[in-house]
Amino acid sequence: MVADSPRSQTDQPSQTDRRSRTDRHSDAFRAHFDSRGYPVVDVRTGYAGWVDSYEDTVEDLMDVDVLASLTVPRWRELPRAADLGCGTGRTGAWLRAQGVGTVDGVDLTPQMLDRARARGAHERLVEADLADTGLPGDAYPLVITSLVDEHLPDLRPLYREAFRLAAPGGLFVLVGLHPQFIMTAGMPTHFTAADGTETAISTHLHYVSDHVAAGLAAGWTLAELREEPVGDAWVARKPKWERFRGVPVSAAYAWRKLV
Repeated sequence: MVADSPRSQTDQPSQTDRRSRTDRHSDAFRAHFDSRGYPVVDVRTGYAGWVDSYEDTVEDLMDVDVLASLTVPRWRELPRAADLGCGTGRTGAWLRAQGVGTVDGVDLTPQMLDRARARGAHERLVEADLADTGLPGDAYPLVITSLVDEHLPDLRPLYREAFRLAAPGGLFVLVGLHPQFIMTAGMPTHFTAADGTETAISTHLHYVSDHVAAGLAAGWTLAELREEPVGDAWVARKPKWERFRGVPVSAAYAWRKLV
């Protein structure tokens, strides 16, 4: 048996190669899977336009019910959380109901932050990019993000920032749309605009392996992974989704910072 030798510099994938792989994944949805063809707007514009109907259209089955099924996070034992992509405050309110002590929220969209502020679940709310939140480092036993990752062209900055924010031994919990559902349904994140136009918000495709690679590269250790399929509860809410039965609709990851 011959020991593996260190890879030479020429064997290593270049930064350009790594970037092009990310770009291919980002472009794959509209190029190969988008079956709707809705006009597309950027994240800040989209969520500003969706804010009035957001609470009525996002199902708990997609995110908070999946969070509730995780076994690694012991929510009541977590005194403080950073809620990245906090939106209208749904996740923050759910965390507080589970016993999390205080929650700081970050979002890119002022209109969403206004709704979160009115909800009152967060101690602090910041308008910022999720890759550069301005929150203190090594400070949060829990960092969490919900229904955000499909809007990011590159997952790595999010995982790096979450790692910076997490306290030693802390968790990063991410829940989002499963890539298989995005590909099978051909359906971008979308909303009905005020004029009745169905409008898509920029949607990127990230494989489960992309999450694993980004998390490991940032220093995280994967503690739990859950894939939640379309089942009876989903079909009861959306009968047309019977054709998606068994297709995973959500994925949740629980990462631990072991430093």
